[in-house]
Amino acid sequence: MQERLVDANGIRLNFLEAGEGPAVLLCHGFPETAYAWRHQVAALAAAGFHAIAPDMRGYGKSSRPDEVDQYTLFHLAGDMVGLLDTLGVENAIIVGNDWGASVAWQAVLLRPDRFTGVVAIGVPMMSQPPAPPTQIFPKTADALFYALYFQEPGVAEAEFERDVALTLRKLMFAASGEAGPRDDDRTPNPFGMVSKRDGLLASLPVPAKLPDWIGDAEFENFVHAFRQSGFSGGLNYYRNLDRNWALQSCLKGKLVDVPAVYLMGERDTGLAIPGMRAIIAEMPRLVPKLVDTIFLPDCGHWVPQERPDDVSTAIIRFAQGL
Repeated sequence: MQERLVDANGIRLNFLEAGEGPAVLLCHGFPETAYAWRHQVAALAAAGFHAIAPDMRGYGKSSRPDEVDQYTLFHLAGDMVGLLDTLGVENAIIVGNDWGASVAWQAVLLRPDRFTGVVAIGVPMMSQPPAPPTQIFPKTADALFYALYFQEPGVAEAEFERDVALTLRKLMFAASGEAGPRDDDRTPNPFGMVSKRDGLLASLPVPAKLPDWIGDAEFENFVHAFRQSGFSGGLNYYRNLDRNWALQSCLKGKLVDVPAVYLMGERDTGLAIPGMRAIIAEMPRLVPKLVDTIFLPDCGHWVPQERPDDVSTAIIRFAQGL
């Protein structure tokens, strides 16, 4: 893998790349970096593709604008178009996990001429909700949904940046398949309800060891990245949920008209959200060219890292079939 830093869409984007051939663009989620795709970059290159994995806006060595409103899905999809332009790539298959999946869906809605196929992991294509998301998310006198906890600038940053290594250790374990099944109340969930008094991390266990799918050196790569960048960039994605809702009104009713594949871990925290399975089942209505929906048993939220071979195989098979 090579690492490069280029100008794209008015910011600087750092990315990993390897291989030659048709392009596959890999968009990571929260809280990750391009390094989350290390297995897929190598596998795609070996299979004859040009794999490109950027540190998304706000992460790693890429630009981190101070203004919260610079992190809408339109900015993020624009970054991906700008990156293709800078690299002289006419079109690409776009792949995304978590927030990267939201970016991927947005990209194919807006620019099917540049993104000829999509592999979305974790976040399904969804209809526009009837009201801004922050008006729908649950909250009680003592707790609120994690996305609401992330809304106030500085609050989650202060908690997460107090001990970056401990934060990532807790988040990676609690959202992974190794934490346990999502229909068990004993399984910790970092992306559920958050105590107003104690914050997000207090209720999560400190694992005795790292999950089996990540080694010490790999974990330190993420720790170093977030010690340098902080968490504000990634949290600003959540602070644009209502802004995205308003901007996307122009796309209401528009279908995804490129081929697609959807993957999700059976132990992803997203499946703990009420109604998520129904949303996934409804996707063919919004994505008429959906080729396959794949659920991975015993796999949690960090699908490309937890099940690298399955993810690489699914992407390569899909890409070769286009």
